[in-house]
Amino acid sequence: MIRVENLTKAFGRKIAVDDVSFEVEKGEVLGFLGPNGAGKSTTMRMLTGFIPPRSGRVSVCGFDVLENPIPAKRRIGYLPEAAPLYHDMSVISFLNFAAEMRGFRSGEKRSAVKRVVEMCSLDSVLGQTIETLSKGYRHRTCLAQSIIHDPEVLIMDEPTDGLDPNQKHEVRSLIRRMGANKAIIFSTHILEEVEAACTRAIIIDRGRIVANGTPAELKGRTASGRLEDLFRELTIPETAQRASAEEQP
Repeated sequence: MIRVENLTKAFGRKIAVDDVSFEVEKGEVLGFLGPNGAGKSTTMRMLTGFIPPRSGRVSVCGFDVLENPIPAKRRIGYLPEAAPLYHDMSVISFLNFAAEMRGFRSGEKRSAVKRVVEMCSLDSVLGQTIETLSKGYRHRTCLAQSIIHDPEVLIMDEPTDGLDPNQKHEVRSLIRRMGANKAIIFSTHILEEVEAACTRAIIIDRGRIVANGTPAELKGRTASGRLEDLFRELTIPETAQRASAEEQP
């Protein structure tokens, strides 16, 4: 479903993503883990065609994202970090707009909107303008637009960021359910989300993949059997370097 080959991206002299390769198949939920600045969001943006890579290739359902962007993007649902919304629109108006942008009309549009309203529990706020929503409901509205066309591939950048514990539980449960018949990637720096929602996880640090496996396989790489210890072992050198640099006059 998703194939990433030797993906590289630089901003000036900074290598943000460095020769990254992996695949995600239907029925997999891949957690993309890493500390802040590791290259997670940059990778997500290249997977969706939002920004081009310096080198490498991304294909979605057999379509190259750069060479055949329209058929590739039709199969992608994308929830970016801090997804933009039209604050003066009501929730129902925004979802109707999102459905129309995806090519739905009349009955198909109504069915698509009804489906995501139920999935994301938005019934109680449909008539409210987006600017009056709580952060949790705004987030649900963003999630609803990303799945309104029932995409084969779903890419989400920190989908539970800023949510309260109950809302996080709901989103993780929804991701698990959708993962049965989609290929899903979501980035996070919250380790508990891997065990809660993922069938596999990749740890990225300084733009490079440093671990790739099921949660059980990754935990098995440490004496303690804790994913947190592996994460720290693989990513703490960069953290320590930053701290040391900050302490120097």
